Amino acid sequence: MPNYRSDFVKHGRGKGTGNLSREDMPPNDDQGDGQADSGNERTPLIDRSNGKPLYEDERAWVRWPMNFMHLTWETLSSNYVNVLLVFVPVGIVLGALGMDPTAVFVVNFLAIVPLAALLSFATEELSAKMGQTIGGLMNASFGNAVELIVSIVALRKGEIRIVQASMLGSILSNILLVLGCCFIASGVRREESRFNETVASTMSSLMAVAATCLIIPATLYSSLSDSTADTEKNILVLSHGTAIIMLILYCLYLVFQLKTHTKLFDAESQEGDEDQAEILGPIPATIALVIVTVVVAVCAEYLVDSIDAIVEKSGISKTFIGLILLPIVGNAAEHVTACVVAYKDKMDLAIGVAIGSSMQIALFLTPFLVILGWIIGQPMTLNFEGFETVVFFLSVLVVNYLIQDGKSNYLEGCMCLGTYIIIAIAFYVYPEDSNGKVGGMVKSFFAPN
Repeated sequence: MPNYRSDFVKHGRGKGTGNLSREDMPPNDDQGDGQADSGNERTPLIDRSNGKPLYEDERAWVRWPMNFMHLTWETLSSNYVNVLLVFVPVGIVLGALGMDPTAVFVVNFLAIVPLAALLSFATEELSAKMGQTIGGLMNASFGNAVELIVSIVALRKGEIRIVQASMLGSILSNILLVLGCCFIASGVRREESRFNETVASTMSSLMAVAATCLIIPATLYSSLSDSTADTEKNILVLSHGTAIIMLILYCLYLVFQLKTHTKLFDAESQEGDEDQAEILGPIPATIALVIVTVVVAVCAEYLVDSIDAIVEKSGISKTFIGLILLPIVGNAAEHVTACVVAYKDKMDLAIGVAIGSSMQIALFLTPFLVILGWIIGQPMTLNFEGFETVVFFLSVLVVNYLIQDGKSNYLEGCMCLGTYIIIAIAFYVYPEDSNGKVGGMVKSFFAPN
């Protein structure tokens, strides 16, 4: 997953000659020199005396502010979705003033989308300087940072259902919505696309393990429903132990990917290496990472605070908000770029983002939140609602069948997309007070009419 994210952002960020060094630019002829001089006169960041950028000026009092402006512009122009940053101050002001909860929710919802893109950008810039192993671990930690921040805020407020639904929703949106869109984007240009079935199979197998880890607590809860034992305590013990095992498995996967089987995960090995000049140095990237993280936390605070009012006012369940709406926030920018690279037939990158990100959420973020809830005294467990668990298992089953041959086409993409839409409709009508016990579902399913 870390290697895929680096290549993935590289393809999504290119802007023609904007990333070329001065040596790579074609030489100007006499007429071009005149045009360049004319352009320099109109460009405030160019020293007209020697044509040298002001952010490279020898005078520190000129170089530092100009360098800050240059880096800020390059960062903001790294993704077109950053135009939505105008919603950030508006969302914070609306939340601070206690305005209408619907407006607070919508504006902060839109504000977090570009912040997620900036967070991913800063992480990639910083991890590129740290070497493969440390960079991979950074991507593993910050790759889904927005989902993590929103979930931590919700967990601290005791919104366990929001946390569980957002984790499951992020997984489903990646393996069905994003993967389906990637298959369609690639399929409209070619009859069939190919990708590394070994890597895809490894990731999907780990997803199956994650699904099993959610099924076991749900079935145990149903089995203990008529018992005199302390069901909640037993589920917490099982969840804590399972979470630790899942984190260990994820660490082993990182070793597998970054150390022992790195060649399997080199998504660009067949296309040659492409050098991508980094924009931010370690210090600016770290500062950007900290600032964006803090701003995301503030917007997430107001977003979560407005959910109860939204549920009461609109009648939409918390499950639908957490499972369908919130996952869009953290992944919108990556979703678009994943489709772009799939359209260019770089399916290994697209598969790595869609399934790799889902696996990261299932095996890292979810058990981490269980352990965090244990530490702060919140009863966060792996006992998801029975309907959610069954939907998750069936989705993993469908995706495993679709990617096992290492080929894709637009019809398979439509299958994934159709499955996701059906799930979204089901959770839209899913009542908040429903009894989600697996045992009760099974009994109702087989009961005579």
